Amino acid sequence: MRGRIEAGASLADFIWFRTGGPAEWLLRPADVADLSDFLRALDPAVPVMPVGVGSNLIVRDGGVPGVVVRLPKAFAKVSIEGDLVRAGGAAMGITVASAARDAGIAGLEFLRGIPGTVGGAVRMNAGAYGRDARDILVEATVVLRDGTIETWEAARLGYTYRHSEVPAGAIVVEAVFRGTPGDKAAISAEMDRIAAEREASQPLRSRTGGSTFKNPDGHKAWALIDAAGCRGLRRGDAQVSEKHTNFLLNLGTASSAEIEALGEEVRDRVKAQSGVTLEWEIQRVGVV
Repeated sequence: MRGRIEAGASLADFIWFRTGGPAEWLLRPADVADLSDFLRALDPAVPVMPVGVGSNLIVRDGGVPGVVVRLPKAFAKVSIEGDLVRAGGAAMGITVASAARDAGIAGLEFLRGIPGTVGGAVRMNAGAYGRDARDILVEATVVLRDGTIETWEAARLGYTYRHSEVPAGAIVVEAVFRGTPGDKAAISAEMDRIAAEREASQPLRSRTGGSTFKNPDGHKAWALIDAAGCRGLRRGDAQVSEKHTNFLLNLGTASSAEIEALGEEVRDRVKAQSGVTLEWEIQRVGVV
């Protein structure tokens, strides 16, 4: 390894909820070749899980077995190639949107509203303000669990709402997005609008995990949760946000178990009130 690997590493130090147990092993590879070599040599029975900034993640209190891969800053480079934006898997959405704006490339403004990395956005078909990753993705480079490096065209990812066919244990290390020529001032204004709307409607300065549940067909998750009387609902220090009911909060000392249990209580109440079964959007990982 030319990168770093650490046993029993804390994940709560950077997961947005600031909760959960450690990774059995936490890997920060030096580059794509380093990651590929490591995975190729790793026992196939050992589970591998990529984690970005943990903005849409509950790490359970027992921790995560196997290897957690977190791409370092070397994987966060962004470059412009005509109307294409090439971004490393560790680049933040706001960084990609800003680079596109500076180059006069429109269509990527919505990434300003996604508080995660490119790798996570590509894997889960992240979206906001009416657009998804599938609307702009040209291709993605992935390192598969066996160490094979492949470049997949967008169609191969099999995108549906907040889902892709990127296999378990694979890591998205780079993506290429396509925009269209645009006016820098107009692009900047749209990004500012998105930022202001997020600030006004979401609990951005809290320990949270972003949107908790997927929007069911024909419904908004937050409205169903509100109608079920869950606004402000608490379990210990875990709370349903009063500002935006599709966000769960850690008010200070909540455990991951309390946060997840609160989410399940919300699902039960919504099912009883409306007949709709909410699906988790937040990924829940690790050992209870």
